[in-house]
Amino acid sequence: MKTKKVFLFLFLIILLIGVWCAWNIFGPVIHNPEKKFLYIKTGGNYQDVKDSLQKNEIITGTFWFDKMAKYVDYPQAVKAGKYKVTDGMSLYHLMKMLRSGKQTPVNLVITKLRTKEDLAKRISANFEVDSSTVIHFLSNEDTLQQFDVDTNTVMTDVIPNTYTYTWNTPIEKIFKKLYEESQRFWTPERIQKAERLKLSPKEVYTLASIVEEETNKQDDKGKIASVYINRLRKGMKLAADPTVKFAMKDFALKRIYHKYLAFVSPYNTYLNKGLPPGPICTPSIKTIDAVLDAPETDYLFFVARSDFSGYSDFASDYGQHQIFAKAYQQALDSLIKSKQQNK
Repeated sequence: MKTKKVFLFLFLIILLIGVWCAWNIFGPVIHNPEKKFLYIKTGGNYQDVKDSLQKNEIITGTFWFDKMAKYVDYPQAVKAGKYKVTDGMSLYHLMKMLRSGKQTPVNLVITKLRTKEDLAKRISANFEVDSSTVIHFLSNEDTLQQFDVDTNTVMTDVIPNTYTYTWNTPIEKIFKKLYEESQRFWTPERIQKAERLKLSPKEVYTLASIVEEETNKQDDKGKIASVYINRLRKGMKLAADPTVKFAMKDFALKRIYHKYLAFVSPYNTYLNKGLPPGPICTPSIKTIDAVLDAPETDYLFFVARSDFSGYSDFASDYGQHQIFAKAYQQALDSLIKSKQQNK
């Protein structure tokens, strides 16, 4: 009888130890209420992983983590990346995720960007690669040759969209996906439309970038594009205000005064004929298509309407344009005067 009680006691002890071990491995022991991600840098080792987990208080001790890691041979198989650690996750599932290298996807959302520096900042904010490495890549003529662009036209490969990667994707692969999407974007139909305008896809993109900066009104974009297309055909300077802002790298400018028009830059279309060397922003797909579908007009001029609706008045001769421009200037002066009186 006594032997049976001892045996039962030992059995319960073993059972409790087993339950305790199972709880530490399969129970909800991971603490991460702030939903912090675990980042493992390229070249990071096992100790780096443990340090990061402890620093972020995701695990309180390393005993069970070490046991699990050794069991699945994780210390020799650390994989860089961004990992989603959920509050209440088990150590088993955490180790399974890390061992397999199953990262959380990272989206690169491209909307309106103006410069290579803007793109570098957007990429470095979402990926392991730093902005200086991105800039170096985007400024390397030899590297860019494989993508059929140079340091001026490199942004023409950036079609606004959402691109999915892993956090530790190198810049070469990040840009390659952008390039591949650009190649898919330029369908035979779009290329045919560009040829009808006697423009290359890169030139269409560059023209669209100017139109993008000129207006937010979608139904005006085609007409604005027609103005610039007509000017190109006649050998006239585009005289586009947004190109001056880009040349000066002063995007806060609200008005382009006459003194700014002499700013020396190949991007200043008041000084130079033809399109600028490259785009001045990443135009939306709708804007690119608006350029490709630009109507045939005889317009050579446009100016903002005096009602401040955001739309423009178009003219085929300078005299009519001056009438529209004068009306807008008077309305603007009146508005400024009114605001000053109300201060």
